[in-house]
Amino acid sequence: MAEKIEIEKASSSSQNLVCPLCLDIFDEPTILTCGHTFCRKCLKKYDLTHQDIDHMVCPLCREITKLSSNRVDDLQLNVSINGFVDDYHAKCGGMNSVLEMNHKCTACKFQQDAVSFCRTCNNYICDKCLQSHQCMTMFEDHEIVSMEDVIEGKVSIGHQFEKCSIHKQENKDMFCDDCKVSVCLRCLVVGHKVHNIKNQSDFEQELRRKVTDLAQQCAAKKAELEKNIQNIELQRHEVHTAMQKLLDDVSQAYSIKVKELEGNLQDLIEQINELKRSFEDDLNILKSKERQRIKSICSSVTLVDNDRLGHLETDSLSAHNLLCKELEAMLKEVTDRTTAEVITKKAQEKSFNPGDKSCLDLGRISGSDPKLETMKCIDLRERMVGMTAYTRTSVAIVYGNNTRGIDIIDTAGGTEQYTNIPHNVHGYVGIVIQRDGVLCVSTGSTEAHVYSTNGSRKATINVSRTRYYLTLNRSPSNEILIANSANKVYIYDPTGSTLKHTVPTKHVTRQASSTRSGLIVTSSCFLTNPSVVTVYDRDGNAGESLQAPEGVYLYATVDERDRVYVASVDWKNKKVVIRLYDLDGLNLRERVEFNALDMTSGWCWCYLVSLSPDLLAFACYMTLYFIKVSL
Repeated sequence: MAEKIEIEKASSSSQNLVCPLCLDIFDEPTILTCGHTFCRKCLKKYDLTHQDIDHMVCPLCREITKLSSNRVDDLQLNVSINGFVDDYHAKCGGMNSVLEMNHKCTACKFQQDAVSFCRTCNNYICDKCLQSHQCMTMFEDHEIVSMEDVIEGKVSIGHQFEKCSIHKQENKDMFCDDCKVSVCLRCLVVGHKVHNIKNQSDFEQELRRKVTDLAQQCAAKKAELEKNIQNIELQRHEVHTAMQKLLDDVSQAYSIKVKELEGNLQDLIEQINELKRSFEDDLNILKSKERQRIKSICSSVTLVDNDRLGHLETDSLSAHNLLCKELEAMLKEVTDRTTAEVITKKAQEKSFNPGDKSCLDLGRISGSDPKLETMKCIDLRERMVGMTAYTRTSVAIVYGNNTRGIDIIDTAGGTEQYTNIPHNVHGYVGIVIQRDGVLCVSTGSTEAHVYSTNGSRKATINVSRTRYYLTLNRSPSNEILIANSANKVYIYDPTGSTLKHTVPTKHVTRQASSTRSGLIVTSSCFLTNPSVVTVYDRDGNAGESLQAPEGVYLYATVDERDRVYVASVDWKNKKVVIRLYDLDGLNLRERVEFNALDMTSGWCWCYLVSLSPDLLAFACYMTLYFIKVSL
């Protein structure tokens, strides 16, 4: 009798030993802060999708449980539930009758194996209870199905309500959504009166529909993701194809360029060999002349020497006298000791100028004849007041008389309007376009504005007022240089928001350029007499100034190799001469005075800009010149 009671307790208690997540007997029952218990492995699986948060939300009541660095492993074991689980396995031999479908009779107290299920009573029944159902008239209308048919899935027995552990005869046929537990009618009246209660069967049906819907959504999502994976692989193939095309294009371009370079190399080698042959011929001619003189001298000496001891007849005497005079004349001729050295010097003056990095060209062989050549002379549509480099082969031109618009003009003579012009700005004077396309313009004697590529204003620069307009330039590091026809040069950061340096100058400064090392090359242009060009460091220390004669105005620019070009503009005689200077500390050392070009100055306000090491732009009044430099 006692054994039956223990079995009955074990069976009834097993209903409370099932994990709400896996619906199996607890395995390492782990308790959360809210008091709900789950298998530890179920909690770990549940936590895999929540690794980005430091807590766990209870799957039943949604209360939060804080997690440590070890997460679920540091949660406490529910010792009481674990003991009941151990007891249950000990009494039941470790068999989970629910999962194994080894149902016990619920119609009597003997817990015999069920052989049938009564749909009317909603009970599993053993052999004895089956006999009662078959023999007693009170059960004759009951619908009974075999457990074999139930297990094999031939028939469905529907839902069997769990008996309440408190009110033994009551079924847990309702579900409390607030507490997340199944309850009987009496439990509802006692402890769940104001809670959200659902019919157990309806709740299960709703849950099944929800699960079915979620399963369908999961299947659809899975199909969508698999399709996306296929698309990703397709795109990977497209990417590989595109990259291979790029690689093929680069390889083809490389092959073409290599052939061009090889041809360029052969041309240069041929030029050098031709120069070598020319110098060899010149030296051989000199050598031949000297040998011929030696031969003549030797012949004369032999003739004179042969008869010097013998008796000379009158005619012989006369002939020898003439021969001696010729020999004396030959001996008095000055030996040419310099012509060979001159040829050597010419050979040594030949040098190799590497090609511009921006184009595929090894370079060219140059000699001692540097020169300028006008590539293009372009008539401007208005009087020019400002100019700046735009690309390595084009400039941006600003016009006077409040003319709206900025022209971009290239070496081929092509002209187009600069499009990113702020509409609310009138009367540009100074202009500089930075490498990222940012535009800076001055509109008077005190203000310059910095605009983004879409025409929106980014910053406003204010400087001290003078009677002349501000002129602008940019340094190799994209700083903004401002000269306001005073004894100062202002240097702003590329955004125009920060004044980095104010460089004091000895002379009135109208234009300013910068070297890569930060030196400032200033031009006074037409504001002082004499006009000067001076080099300053950023502390205001100055070198010796270049001074022009009266009536001649100097305009300077710095190329990307820190060479300084200076244009001397003789306004009265309408002539322009350009010279090249090398920097020697803060001083300028003249290197080349170039050949005069057919350039005229119709006005004393000019601009000289270096676009590349072998290309200058010079603008004056209504004319623009692109000038090729050969060194």
